[in-house]
Amino acid sequence: MNEITVPGINADRLWQSLMDMARIGATEKGGVCRLAMTDLDAEGRGKLLEWCEPLGCSHALDAAGNLFIRKPGSDDSTPAVMTGSHLDSQPTGGRFDGVYGVLAGLEVFRTLHDNGITTRKPLELAVWNNEEGSRFSPPMMGSGAFTGVFELDWVRALEDAEGVSVGSELERLGWAGEGLGDRPVDAYFEAHIEQGPILENEEKTIGIVTGAQGQRWYELDVYGQEAHAGPTPMHLRRDALVCSAEMIQAVNRIGLDRGPHACTTCGLIQVKPGSRNVIPGHVWTTIDTRHPDDAVLLEMEAELRATFETIAARHGCTFELSVFWVSPATPFDDACVSLVREGVAAGGFRSREIISGAGHDAVYMARKAPTAMIFIPCEDGISHNEIENAEPADVAAGCQVLLHAMLGRAG
Repeated sequence: MNEITVPGINADRLWQSLMDMARIGATEKGGVCRLAMTDLDAEGRGKLLEWCEPLGCSHALDAAGNLFIRKPGSDDSTPAVMTGSHLDSQPTGGRFDGVYGVLAGLEVFRTLHDNGITTRKPLELAVWNNEEGSRFSPPMMGSGAFTGVFELDWVRALEDAEGVSVGSELERLGWAGEGLGDRPVDAYFEAHIEQGPILENEEKTIGIVTGAQGQRWYELDVYGQEAHAGPTPMHLRRDALVCSAEMIQAVNRIGLDRGPHACTTCGLIQVKPGSRNVIPGHVWTTIDTRHPDDAVLLEMEAELRATFETIAARHGCTFELSVFWVSPATPFDDACVSLVREGVAAGGFRSREIISGAGHDAVYMARKAPTAMIFIPCEDGISHNEIENAEPADVAAGCQVLLHAMLGRAG
Protein backbone atom coordinates (compact mmCIF):
# COMPACT_ATOMS: atom_id res chain seq x y z
CA MET A 1 0.00 0.00 0.00
CA ASN A 2 1.20 3.54 -0.71
CA GLU A 3 1.95 6.17 1.95
CA ILE A 4 -1.46 7.83 1.73
CA THR A 5 -3.63 7.12 4.74
CA VAL A 6 -6.97 5.84 3.50
CA PRO A 7 -9.72 8.10 4.88
CA GLY A 8 -13.18 6.90 5.76
CA ILE A 9 -15.96 7.46 3.24
CA ASN A 10 -19.11 9.34 4.23
CA ALA A 11 -21.62 6.50 4.51
CA ASP A 12 -24.65 8.75 5.08
CA ARG A 13 -23.81 10.87 2.03
CA LEU A 14 -23.39 7.79 -0.15
CA TRP A 15 -26.74 6.38 0.96
CA GLN A 16 -28.48 9.71 0.43
CA SER A 17 -27.08 10.01 -3.09
CA LEU A 18 -28.46 6.55 -3.88
CA MET A 19 -31.89 7.51 -2.57
CA ASP A 20 -31.82 10.83 -4.44
CA MET A 21 -30.91 9.13 -7.71
CA ALA A 22 -33.67 6.56 -7.14
CA ARG A 23 -36.24 9.36 -7.37
CA ILE A 24 -35.37 9.77 -11.05
CA GLY A 25 -37.58 7.24 -12.79
CA ALA A 26 -39.07 6.01 -9.51
CA THR A 27 -41.81 3.37 -9.79
CA GLU A 28 -44.80 2.81 -7.54
CA LYS A 29 -43.31 -0.39 -6.09
CA GLY A 30 -40.12 1.33 -4.96
CA GLY A 31 -37.92 0.54 -7.93
CA VAL A 32 -36.74 2.56 -10.91
CA CYS A 33 -37.26 2.67 -14.67
CA ARG A 34 -34.45 4.56 -16.43
CA LEU A 35 -34.18 2.88 -19.80
CA ALA A 36 -31.02 3.60 -21.75
CA MET A 37 -30.91 6.86 -23.71
CA THR A 38 -34.29 8.08 -22.51
CA ASP A 39 -34.88 11.50 -21.00
CA LEU A 40 -34.83 9.90 -17.54
CA ASP A 41 -31.43 8.33 -18.23
CA ALA A 42 -30.20 11.78 -19.27
CA GLU A 43 -31.69 13.31 -16.11
CA GLY A 44 -29.72 10.82 -14.01
CA ARG A 45 -26.49 11.81 -15.74
CA GLY A 46 -27.34 15.46 -15.22
CA LYS A 47 -27.75 14.89 -11.48
CA LEU A 48 -24.40 13.09 -11.32
CA LEU A 49 -22.62 15.92 -13.13
CA GLU A 50 -24.26 18.42 -10.79
CA TRP A 51 -22.80 16.51 -7.83
CA CYS A 52 -19.36 16.41 -9.46
CA GLU A 53 -19.19 20.12 -10.23
CA PRO A 54 -17.84 21.22 -6.79
CA LEU A 55 -15.09 18.58 -7.01
CA GLY A 56 -13.16 20.28 -9.82
CA CYS A 57 -13.66 17.39 -12.21
CA SER A 58 -13.84 17.54 -15.99
CA HIS A 59 -16.03 15.31 -18.11
CA ALA A 60 -16.22 14.01 -21.67
CA LEU A 61 -18.34 11.79 -23.88
CA ASP A 62 -17.11 9.26 -26.41
CA ALA A 63 -18.76 8.28 -29.69
CA ALA A 64 -20.77 5.48 -28.07
CA GLY A 65 -22.31 7.80 -25.48
CA ASN A 66 -20.11 6.68 -22.58
CA LEU A 67 -19.53 9.43 -19.99
CA PHE A 68 -16.14 9.87 -18.30
CA ILE A 69 -15.64 12.12 -15.26
CA ARG A 70 -11.98 12.85 -14.50
CA LYS A 71 -10.26 13.84 -11.27
CA PRO A 72 -6.73 15.01 -12.16
CA GLY A 73 -3.63 13.45 -10.62
CA SER A 74 -0.31 15.03 -9.76
CA ASP A 75 1.16 13.16 -12.75
CA ASP A 76 -1.79 13.69 -15.05
CA SER A 77 0.01 12.31 -18.10
CA THR A 78 -0.23 8.75 -16.77
CA PRO A 79 -3.14 6.41 -17.57
CA ALA A 80 -6.11 6.80 -15.23
CA VAL A 81 -7.30 4.42 -12.55
CA MET A 82 -10.94 4.00 -13.48
CA THR A 83 -14.09 2.92 -11.69
CA GLY A 84 -17.71 3.00 -12.73
CA SER A 85 -20.81 1.11 -13.81
CA HIS A 86 -24.13 2.26 -15.31
CA LEU A 87 -27.18 4.40 -14.57
CA ASP A 88 -29.65 2.78 -16.98
CA SER A 89 -32.04 0.19 -15.53
CA GLN A 90 -34.43 -2.58 -16.41
CA PRO A 91 -38.08 -1.57 -17.00
CA THR A 92 -38.84 -2.76 -13.47
CA GLY A 93 -35.37 -2.30 -12.03
CA GLY A 94 -34.00 -1.68 -8.55
CA ARG A 95 -32.26 1.17 -6.77
CA PHE A 96 -28.77 -0.39 -6.63
CA ASP A 97 -28.00 -2.36 -9.80
CA GLY A 98 -25.33 -0.38 -11.66
CA VAL A 99 -26.06 2.93 -9.97
CA TYR A 100 -24.28 1.71 -6.82
CA GLY A 101 -21.00 1.36 -8.72
CA VAL A 102 -21.34 4.85 -10.19
CA LEU A 103 -22.22 6.54 -6.89
CA ALA A 104 -19.59 4.57 -4.97
CA GLY A 105 -17.11 6.06 -7.43
CA LEU A 106 -18.59 9.49 -6.81
CA GLU A 107 -18.18 8.99 -3.07
CA VAL A 108 -14.52 8.04 -3.60
CA PHE A 109 -14.02 11.35 -5.44
CA ARG A 110 -15.91 13.27 -2.75
CA THR A 111 -13.93 11.68 0.07
CA LEU A 112 -10.61 12.48 -1.57
CA HIS A 113 -11.78 16.06 -2.19
CA ASP A 114 -12.90 16.43 1.46
CA ASN A 115 -9.48 15.28 2.66
CA GLY A 116 -7.43 17.30 0.20
CA ILE A 117 -5.93 14.18 -1.36
CA THR A 118 -4.55 14.24 -4.90
CA THR A 119 -3.44 10.88 -6.21
CA ARG A 120 -0.37 10.55 -8.42
CA LYS A 121 -2.33 8.93 -11.25
CA PRO A 122 -5.56 10.55 -12.42
CA LEU A 123 -8.86 8.94 -11.51
CA GLU A 124 -11.85 8.48 -13.81
CA LEU A 125 -15.47 7.60 -13.17
CA ALA A 126 -17.14 5.90 -16.14
CA VAL A 127 -20.87 5.80 -16.79
CA TRP A 128 -21.24 3.10 -19.43
CA ASN A 129 -24.08 3.52 -21.90
CA ASN A 130 -26.80 0.86 -22.17
CA GLU A 131 -25.34 -1.78 -19.89
CA GLU A 132 -28.69 -3.45 -19.29
CA GLY A 133 -29.49 -4.20 -22.92
CA SER A 134 -33.18 -3.85 -22.15
CA ARG A 135 -34.17 -1.14 -24.61
CA PHE A 136 -31.34 -1.85 -27.06
CA SER A 137 -29.80 -5.34 -27.20
CA PRO A 138 -27.17 -6.69 -26.60
CA PRO A 139 -26.19 -5.64 -23.07
CA MET A 140 -22.91 -3.99 -22.04
CA MET A 141 -23.12 -2.04 -25.30
CA GLY A 142 -21.13 1.03 -24.28
CA SER A 143 -18.24 -0.82 -22.66
CA GLY A 144 -18.29 -3.32 -25.54
CA ALA A 145 -17.87 -0.49 -28.03
CA PHE A 146 -15.16 1.12 -25.88
CA THR A 147 -13.14 -2.10 -25.81
CA GLY A 148 -13.60 -2.92 -29.49
CA VAL A 149 -16.00 -5.84 -29.04
CA PHE A 150 -18.71 -4.00 -31.01
CA GLU A 151 -18.19 -1.85 -34.11
CA LEU A 152 -19.50 1.69 -33.71
CA ASP A 153 -21.53 1.67 -36.93
CA TRP A 154 -23.22 -1.57 -35.85
CA VAL A 155 -24.02 -0.10 -32.45
CA ARG A 156 -25.45 3.09 -33.91
CA ALA A 157 -27.73 1.06 -36.19
CA LEU A 158 -29.32 -0.95 -33.35
CA GLU A 159 -33.02 -0.24 -32.91
CA ASP A 160 -35.46 -0.55 -30.03
CA ALA A 161 -38.93 -2.10 -30.28
CA GLU A 162 -40.32 1.14 -31.73
CA GLY A 163 -37.67 1.31 -34.46
CA VAL A 164 -35.69 4.14 -32.82
CA SER A 165 -31.96 3.72 -33.42
CA VAL A 166 -29.09 4.16 -31.00
CA GLY A 167 -27.53 6.67 -33.38
CA SER A 168 -30.60 8.88 -33.47
CA GLU A 169 -30.86 8.88 -29.68
CA LEU A 170 -27.18 9.74 -29.28
CA GLU A 171 -27.70 12.72 -31.57
CA ARG A 172 -30.95 13.77 -29.87
CA LEU A 173 -29.37 13.76 -26.42
CA GLY A 174 -26.08 15.28 -27.50
CA TRP A 175 -24.27 12.13 -26.39
CA ALA A 176 -22.39 11.46 -29.63
CA GLY A 177 -18.96 12.47 -28.39
CA GLU A 178 -15.52 12.05 -29.90
CA GLY A 179 -13.16 9.10 -29.93
CA LEU A 180 -13.76 5.53 -28.88
CA GLY A 181 -11.48 3.35 -26.80
CA ASP A 182 -8.60 5.79 -26.97
CA ARG A 183 -8.60 6.71 -23.27
CA PRO A 184 -5.58 5.06 -21.58
CA VAL A 185 -6.66 3.04 -18.52
CA ASP A 186 -4.20 1.86 -15.88
CA ALA A 187 -6.73 -0.33 -14.06
CA TYR A 188 -10.49 -0.69 -13.66
CA PHE A 189 -12.43 -1.43 -10.45
CA GLU A 190 -16.20 -1.90 -10.29
CA ALA A 191 -18.39 -2.14 -7.19
CA HIS A 192 -21.74 -3.89 -7.60
CA ILE A 193 -24.47 -5.70 -5.74
CA GLU A 194 -24.03 -9.46 -6.05
CA GLN A 195 -27.41 -10.05 -7.73
CA GLY A 196 -27.43 -13.48 -6.12
CA PRO A 197 -27.93 -14.99 -2.64
CA ILE A 198 -24.48 -16.37 -1.78
CA LEU A 199 -23.03 -13.51 0.29
CA GLU A 200 -26.21 -13.00 2.29
CA ASN A 201 -26.64 -16.74 2.95
CA GLU A 202 -23.05 -17.00 4.18
CA GLU A 203 -23.28 -13.73 6.15
CA LYS A 204 -20.39 -12.18 4.24
CA THR A 205 -20.12 -8.43 3.65
CA ILE A 206 -17.78 -8.41 0.65
CA GLY A 207 -17.41 -10.66 -2.35
CA ILE A 208 -13.87 -10.60 -3.74
CA VAL A 209 -14.66 -11.25 -7.39
CA THR A 210 -11.98 -13.30 -9.10
CA GLY A 211 -13.66 -13.46 -12.50
CA ALA A 212 -16.90 -13.78 -14.43
CA GLN A 213 -18.45 -16.93 -15.85
CA GLY A 214 -18.89 -17.42 -19.55
CA GLN A 215 -22.18 -16.80 -21.31
CA ARG A 216 -23.64 -18.01 -24.59
CA TRP A 217 -26.99 -16.61 -25.77
CA TYR A 218 -29.08 -18.21 -28.49
CA GLU A 219 -32.24 -17.62 -30.48
CA LEU A 220 -34.37 -20.69 -31.20
CA ASP A 221 -36.89 -20.76 -34.05
CA VAL A 222 -39.25 -23.75 -34.20
CA TYR A 223 -41.41 -24.27 -37.28
CA GLY A 224 -44.51 -26.44 -37.41
CA GLN A 225 -47.77 -26.09 -39.31
CA GLU A 226 -50.54 -23.59 -38.66
CA ALA A 227 -53.97 -25.23 -38.68
CA HIS A 228 -57.48 -24.81 -37.29
CA ALA A 229 -57.70 -25.72 -33.62
CA GLY A 230 -61.03 -27.50 -34.04
CA PRO A 231 -60.95 -29.77 -37.11
CA THR A 232 -57.29 -30.86 -36.76
CA PRO A 233 -56.94 -34.12 -34.71
CA MET A 234 -54.31 -34.08 -31.98
CA HIS A 235 -52.24 -36.90 -33.48
CA LEU A 236 -51.98 -35.14 -36.83
CA ARG A 237 -50.80 -31.80 -35.56
CA ARG A 238 -47.37 -30.22 -36.03
CA ASP A 239 -47.67 -27.82 -33.10
CA ALA A 240 -44.61 -25.56 -32.86
CA LEU A 241 -45.55 -24.43 -29.36
CA VAL A 242 -45.87 -27.96 -27.95
CA CYS A 243 -42.52 -28.80 -29.55
CA SER A 244 -40.96 -25.63 -28.09
CA ALA A 245 -42.35 -26.39 -24.64
CA GLU A 246 -40.53 -29.72 -24.62
CA MET A 247 -37.34 -28.01 -25.83
CA ILE A 248 -37.61 -25.44 -23.02
CA GLN A 249 -37.88 -28.28 -20.52
CA ALA A 250 -34.71 -29.75 -22.03
CA VAL A 251 -32.92 -26.42 -21.63
CA ASN A 252 -33.79 -26.45 -17.95
CA ARG A 253 -32.70 -30.08 -17.48
CA ILE A 254 -29.33 -29.50 -19.18
CA GLY A 255 -28.63 -26.70 -16.70
CA LEU A 256 -29.67 -28.81 -13.72
CA ASP A 257 -27.50 -31.71 -14.90
CA ARG A 258 -24.42 -29.49 -14.67
CA GLY A 259 -25.15 -27.90 -11.32
CA PRO A 260 -24.28 -26.13 -9.19
CA HIS A 261 -22.35 -23.85 -11.58
CA ALA A 262 -24.41 -24.04 -14.77
CA CYS A 263 -27.42 -21.79 -15.41
CA THR A 264 -29.86 -22.07 -18.31
CA THR A 265 -32.81 -19.75 -18.96
CA CYS A 266 -35.47 -19.15 -21.60
CA GLY A 267 -36.48 -15.55 -21.04
CA LEU A 268 -38.53 -14.55 -24.09
CA ILE A 269 -41.06 -16.41 -26.23
CA GLN A 270 -43.10 -15.27 -29.24
CA VAL A 271 -45.84 -17.37 -30.77
CA LYS A 272 -47.19 -16.93 -34.29
CA PRO A 273 -49.78 -16.38 -35.59
CA GLY A 274 -50.91 -15.61 -32.04
CA SER A 275 -54.57 -16.57 -32.37
CA ARG A 276 -56.38 -18.58 -29.72
CA ASN A 277 -58.00 -20.95 -32.23
CA VAL A 278 -54.99 -21.50 -34.51
CA ILE A 279 -52.34 -24.14 -33.87
CA PRO A 280 -49.02 -22.27 -33.62
CA GLY A 281 -46.84 -22.61 -36.68
CA HIS A 282 -43.76 -20.66 -35.53
CA VAL A 283 -42.29 -20.08 -32.07
CA TRP A 284 -39.26 -17.91 -31.30
CA THR A 285 -37.47 -18.35 -27.97
CA THR A 286 -34.31 -16.97 -26.35
CA ILE A 287 -31.87 -19.23 -24.51
CA ASP A 288 -29.27 -18.00 -22.02
CA THR A 289 -26.55 -20.44 -20.89
CA ARG A 290 -23.82 -19.71 -18.34
CA HIS A 291 -20.90 -21.58 -16.80
CA PRO A 292 -17.41 -20.66 -15.50
CA ASP A 293 -15.82 -23.09 -18.01
CA ASP A 294 -16.17 -22.27 -21.71
CA ALA A 295 -15.62 -25.93 -22.62
CA VAL A 296 -18.66 -26.92 -20.58
CA LEU A 297 -20.71 -24.25 -22.35
CA LEU A 298 -19.79 -25.82 -25.69
CA GLU A 299 -20.76 -29.25 -24.35
CA MET A 300 -24.11 -27.81 -23.31
CA GLU A 301 -24.63 -26.39 -26.79
CA ALA A 302 -23.87 -29.74 -28.40
CA GLU A 303 -26.39 -31.45 -26.14
CA LEU A 304 -29.00 -28.77 -26.85
CA ARG A 305 -28.67 -29.29 -30.60
CA ALA A 306 -28.80 -33.10 -30.36
CA THR A 307 -31.78 -33.05 -28.00
CA PHE A 308 -33.65 -30.53 -30.14
CA GLU A 309 -33.17 -32.77 -33.19
CA THR A 310 -34.87 -35.64 -31.39
CA ILE A 311 -37.71 -33.50 -30.05
CA ALA A 312 -38.35 -31.79 -33.39
CA ALA A 313 -38.50 -35.12 -35.24
CA ARG A 314 -41.00 -36.48 -32.74
CA HIS A 315 -43.33 -33.50 -33.29
CA GLY A 316 -42.89 -33.24 -37.04
CA CYS A 317 -41.25 -29.82 -36.70
CA THR A 318 -38.00 -28.20 -37.78
CA PHE A 319 -35.81 -25.74 -35.88
CA GLU A 320 -32.95 -23.30 -36.21
CA LEU A 321 -30.66 -22.56 -33.25
CA SER A 322 -28.47 -19.49 -33.82
CA VAL A 323 -25.81 -17.99 -31.56
CA PHE A 324 -26.81 -14.43 -30.64
CA TRP A 325 -24.04 -13.33 -28.26
CA VAL A 326 -20.98 -14.87 -26.59
CA SER A 327 -19.05 -13.61 -23.56
CA PRO A 328 -16.14 -15.93 -22.67
CA ALA A 329 -15.27 -16.78 -19.10
CA THR A 330 -13.11 -13.93 -17.82
CA PRO A 331 -10.50 -14.14 -15.05
CA PHE A 332 -9.72 -10.85 -13.32
CA ASP A 333 -6.24 -9.42 -12.71
CA ASP A 334 -4.37 -10.95 -9.75
CA ALA A 335 -2.79 -7.65 -8.68
CA CYS A 336 -6.12 -5.79 -8.73
CA VAL A 337 -7.88 -8.60 -6.90
CA SER A 338 -5.10 -8.48 -4.27
CA LEU A 339 -5.79 -4.76 -3.74
CA VAL A 340 -9.43 -5.64 -3.08
CA ARG A 341 -8.30 -8.27 -0.57
CA GLU A 342 -6.13 -5.66 1.15
CA GLY A 343 -9.11 -3.32 1.41
CA VAL A 344 -11.20 -6.09 2.93
CA ALA A 345 -8.50 -6.85 5.48
CA ALA A 346 -8.03 -3.18 6.35
CA GLY A 347 -11.75 -2.81 7.02
CA GLY A 348 -12.03 -6.10 8.92
CA PHE A 349 -14.93 -7.19 6.71
CA ARG A 350 -16.18 -10.77 6.42
CA SER A 351 -15.60 -11.88 2.85
CA ARG A 352 -15.30 -14.73 0.40
CA GLU A 353 -13.96 -15.14 -3.11
CA ILE A 354 -16.70 -15.41 -5.72
CA ILE A 355 -17.25 -15.79 -9.46
CA SER A 356 -19.69 -13.33 -11.00
CA GLY A 357 -22.74 -15.05 -12.40
CA ALA A 358 -23.88 -11.95 -14.27
CA GLY A 359 -22.31 -9.96 -17.05
CA HIS A 360 -20.85 -6.57 -16.11
CA ASP A 361 -18.93 -3.81 -17.86
CA ALA A 362 -15.88 -5.11 -15.98
CA VAL A 363 -15.99 -8.24 -18.16
CA TYR A 364 -15.27 -6.20 -21.28
CA MET A 365 -12.89 -3.84 -19.47
CA ALA A 366 -10.78 -6.84 -18.47
CA ARG A 367 -9.82 -7.09 -22.16
CA LYS A 368 -8.37 -3.58 -22.08
CA ALA A 369 -6.90 -3.10 -18.59
CA PRO A 370 -6.21 -4.94 -15.32
CA THR A 371 -9.63 -5.32 -13.70
CA ALA A 372 -11.31 -6.42 -10.47
CA MET A 373 -14.78 -6.24 -8.93
CA ILE A 374 -16.23 -5.83 -5.45
CA PHE A 375 -19.58 -7.40 -4.57
CA ILE A 376 -21.87 -6.56 -1.66
CA PRO A 377 -24.96 -8.57 -0.66
CA CYS A 378 -28.47 -7.76 -1.83
CA GLU A 379 -31.55 -8.85 0.09
CA ASP A 380 -32.61 -12.41 -0.79
CA GLY A 381 -30.28 -12.22 -3.78
CA ILE A 382 -32.98 -10.38 -5.73
CA SER A 383 -32.06 -8.02 -8.55
CA HIS A 384 -33.66 -6.80 -11.80
CA ASN A 385 -36.71 -6.29 -9.61
CA GLU A 386 -38.33 -3.26 -8.00
CA ILE A 387 -37.92 -4.77 -4.52
CA GLU A 388 -34.13 -5.01 -4.94
CA ASN A 389 -32.53 -3.89 -1.67
CA ALA A 390 -29.18 -3.56 0.10
CA GLU A 391 -28.18 -2.62 3.63
CA PRO A 392 -26.56 0.80 4.22
CA ALA A 393 -23.68 -0.79 6.15
CA ASP A 394 -22.88 -3.13 3.25
CA VAL A 395 -23.14 -0.26 0.76
CA ALA A 396 -20.62 1.70 2.81
CA ALA A 397 -18.29 -1.28 3.24
CA GLY A 398 -18.07 -1.92 -0.48
CA CYS A 399 -17.29 1.74 -1.15
CA GLN A 400 -14.58 1.74 1.52
CA VAL A 401 -12.93 -1.27 -0.12
CA LEU A 402 -13.19 0.46 -3.50
CA LEU A 403 -11.46 3.56 -2.12
CA HIS A 404 -8.67 1.45 -0.64
CA ALA A 405 -8.10 -0.42 -3.89
CA MET A 406 -8.10 2.71 -6.05
CA LEU A 407 -5.67 4.51 -3.75
CA GLY A 408 -3.46 1.46 -3.74
CA ARG A 409 -3.29 1.57 -7.51
CA ALA A 410 -3.24 5.32 -8.08
CA GLY A 411 -0.63 6.24 -5.46
